[in-house]
Amino acid sequence: MSTILPQPSLTLTHPPNPKPHLLLSTLLTSSSSTPTPTPTLSQLKQIHAQILRTGLLQQSPSLLTKLLLCSSSLDYSLSLLRQFPNTQLCNKILRHLSRSPHPEKTLLFYGGLRRKGVVLLDSFSFPPILKACARVSAFGEGREIHGLTVKMGFDSDPFLQTGLVGVYAGCGRVWDARFLFDRMSVRDVVTWSVMLDGYSRAGLHDDTLLLFEEMKSSDVSPDVVVLATVLSACGRSGNLNSGKSIHRYISDTNFVSDSHLHISLITMYASCGSMDVAHHLFDKMPSKNIIASTALISGYSKVGKIKIARSIFDQILEKDLVCWSAMIAGYAESDSPNEAIKLFKEMQNSGIRPDQVTMLSVISACGHLGALDQAKWIHIFVDKNGFGDILSINNAMIDMYSKCGSLDNARLVFDEMTKRNVISWTSMIIGLAMYGEGRLALRVFDQMKRERIEPNEVTFVGVLYACSHAGLVDEGRWIFASMIKEHQIAPMHEHYGCMVDLLGRANCLEEAAELIERMPFEPNIVVWGSLLGACRVHGNVGLGELAAKRLLKIDPDHDGAYVLLSNIYAKANRWGDVGEVRRLMKERGITKERGCSWIELDGEIHEFFMGDESHPKADEIYEKLNEVVDELKVVGYAPNSGSVLVDLEEEEKREAVLLHSEKLALALGLLNGGKGPCIRIVKNLRVCEDCHSFMKWVSKVFEREIVVRDRTRFHHYRNGLCSCKDFW
Repeated sequence: MSTILPQPSLTLTHPPNPKPHLLLSTLLTSSSSTPTPTPTLSQLKQIHAQILRTGLLQQSPSLLTKLLLCSSSLDYSLSLLRQFPNTQLCNKILRHLSRSPHPEKTLLFYGGLRRKGVVLLDSFSFPPILKACARVSAFGEGREIHGLTVKMGFDSDPFLQTGLVGVYAGCGRVWDARFLFDRMSVRDVVTWSVMLDGYSRAGLHDDTLLLFEEMKSSDVSPDVVVLATVLSACGRSGNLNSGKSIHRYISDTNFVSDSHLHISLITMYASCGSMDVAHHLFDKMPSKNIIASTALISGYSKVGKIKIARSIFDQILEKDLVCWSAMIAGYAESDSPNEAIKLFKEMQNSGIRPDQVTMLSVISACGHLGALDQAKWIHIFVDKNGFGDILSINNAMIDMYSKCGSLDNARLVFDEMTKRNVISWTSMIIGLAMYGEGRLALRVFDQMKRERIEPNEVTFVGVLYACSHAGLVDEGRWIFASMIKEHQIAPMHEHYGCMVDLLGRANCLEEAAELIERMPFEPNIVVWGSLLGACRVHGNVGLGELAAKRLLKIDPDHDGAYVLLSNIYAKANRWGDVGEVRRLMKERGITKERGCSWIELDGEIHEFFMGDESHPKADEIYEKLNEVVDELKVVGYAPNSGSVLVDLEEEEKREAVLLHSEKLALALGLLNGGKGPCIRIVKNLRVCEDCHSFMKWVSKVFEREIVVRDRTRFHHYRNGLCSCKDFW
């Protein structure tokens, strides 16, 4: 039989000397402070009873305030106020709740006050309620309070007006906030700060800077909070000139000694890529603040100086979550995805729990790496650690699985999502497009529209991309036309690039050129690059030369343009022109991006370059590759030397194409087992014609499934055929 233990009561016995009200006050204070636990409702009622019995309330009215602030029960607080109605006391509770870690309790308490008519609210009651609305983005409640304050005649109160600006801005209704702001007769520095913060949070950085200029022209001087907000806007928009101007203003007005502003300046310069100034300011700090260090890590990562970023990271002894996340993101965004995942595992070992921002960087890194085993491990981690219901995480995992060569897993994540937005649908469409599943991508697009999810500009890029890689010319023309007619979306450079690519792949080169001529704005690198790539495929030298000329006029150092033009000349055996292109590249210091492939085996990533001999198993790899080539030649394979851009002897050309990085990765995959699992390879460049043919032969002769992800799409080789249907 279980025994119900009585709840421990508070012992109120004390020596005769201390005054009773001081003892109860001390007891309430200690009861509500850490590390002593918050008193239970039963304990508070005991104290309440003692106060009433001893008549202490008349001697010390503050005891009631302390009793109310200690209570975690809103109903109990409301019942106390009903017994002792006092507007000032009510306002104290509202302020206390609005500043607490749970501001939503402010709205619950306010709702109880309204329903039960406990006390009469005054103009001082509403600012803390509005503050809570802004903190929890409670737009409906904020708008209702706005109407109530107008009815009560408080709408001209500047504190209330500032609170309302904060609610509208905090709930994303920044233009409504500005409407109220412009009609205020009195605007203090807090009001300006709230409006500036609203613009900044909405990503309207230019508006933030314009409003700051207005503020400087007014009779209100900016404070540290305002200047930090404006510097953040400069950093996020990359507006270095405005950032420097604000730095001069700070120096002239003697704000520079403030540590908060010092860190904001470092963050601004680092975000704008001005690392010399950022590091100089950092060196002037008396103690190396972790926020400033993290800003430098992010800044150096963005400008590609990942080693310096890592050096700063390693010098931080007590790393927090933001610091770890910045370094992981730095690796993920600087083509070092493997290092990002390794660092994530180090972070786990250090006992730091990741947040949503960290996980998005890790998922992105895994997708870039194309490592399916790692992707599955991350998926398990997401589910076990409570991230599985976050929309942005699920969207990222669709993209991750698509890039790791598993459409089935991507579709599984998509199908199991309880809520989807336009990004979810777009990610699924782009995943299907990468595999050449054009018709399936169109079916998903139709389903999206049936579910009344309005496609955006990126969705149409994905759908046109799907048409392009599946040869769906008529469907692509119809979808391109429907952007304006049905969805009122004006095509941008990316959409024209997709259409030029679609028409070019289908050998409709004249139509593609005419489309470029009809563009309402100047064609960019993407558009001319799409036409140039199509000319390489179909050997159209004249149009290819025109496209290359236009592309190089926009970007004289574009290595891809030189390489594609060289390919066109090489295909036409115009070796003199190939040599001229190579001479121009050498004169201008332009080098072709080096081909690189990697393969994941037993959780480890192996990286190869062309002719690479650095792998520990290099001898075995080359021996296996030679065996494979010999077997393929028996059944009809002959190396295609068309992609070699040097006028070598034919035999030398054939030897050169056999050293491509994806072939070395494949040889290692074949060494790893017989008819085992699918071999998955990722390459940073477009797969060449010979490697494409080589993979098809291997899939048939060695009875292995091979998946290669190149720069633009996936190739799934099975039984001598490729999923792209040789249309890539």
